[in-house]
Amino acid sequence: MAMTSAFSAPIDQALVRRLFARTGRAARADFLRREIAARMHERLELVRIAPARVLDAGCGAGADLPALQKSFPAAQIVGVDGAGPMLAAARAAAAGQGALNRMLSRLLPAKAGIDLACADFGDLPLGPNSVDLIWSNLALPWHPQPDRVFTEWRRVLRVDGLLMFSSFGPDTLRELRAAFAGLDEAPHVLPFVDMHDFGDQLVAAGFSTPVMDMEAITVTYDTAAALLADARALGGNPLANRRRALVGRAAWQGVLAALEGQRRDDGKLALTFEVIYGHAFRPAPRTTQDGEAIVRFMPRKG
Repeated sequence: MAMTSAFSAPIDQALVRRLFARTGRAARADFLRREIAARMHERLELVRIAPARVLDAGCGAGADLPALQKSFPAAQIVGVDGAGPMLAAARAAAAGQGALNRMLSRLLPAKAGIDLACADFGDLPLGPNSVDLIWSNLALPWHPQPDRVFTEWRRVLRVDGLLMFSSFGPDTLRELRAAFAGLDEAPHVLPFVDMHDFGDQLVAAGFSTPVMDMEAITVTYDTAAALLADARALGGNPLANRRRALVGRAAWQGVLAALEGQRRDDGKLALTFEVIYGHAFRPAPRTTQDGEAIVRFMPRKG
């Protein structure tokens, strides 16, 4: 029986892998992932760090890997994703940069370049204290226990290593939640974690000085069909307690009518994304494995 926690959501991880295996469908929402990645990079540029190994946790088709390699050319960039077809796309993209990787291998440390692994980013095939920077762009919403993911990420981070991630907050897809409210009582939108709860989870997992901020991004559409296609492309509804029965034509028309009733004054349909950004460091341990306090003596300057 699976362990649960206060922040668990009934997400079917096998279904998540199947949904993201449809690489063509998922690519439709890449515009949003790339915009959020760009905003994450702006935040990363404010932090002084020279990592030897960078982990992209939930790398998908690998779109963030070249940018991370450009930012840290001397680092080994490791991409991890649980969806095999996504990782195959990332591997093909990395192979297309073969000439660059060969040049880096001659000029830089032996580990410089991009490596990929198919695995759950909450159960990493990496040793403890083996990563200097963990980057994760919009992967956390699709894991049932993000607090346990933070514990795993702290395990692989070296002391003073940095975690930087983005996720969605509870106000995300509020228009869809309202439109489906009249259909039934089944959840049709994920219960995204609140920003303040993420901060509490980071502290509980042993991270120090977590910094959280949030912004709302609104995407507009001409048609309900385009809006729904983007919602599916972002990951759809992988909840284990989702509605299983097919929606009848009349009921579906009711959902579409509810969406149409939300048209703005400019005639557009809107979809809201509450984007959460977080970063935190792994601090030096204060106690030994036996629970004894660690006292550090620093020499006086001068």
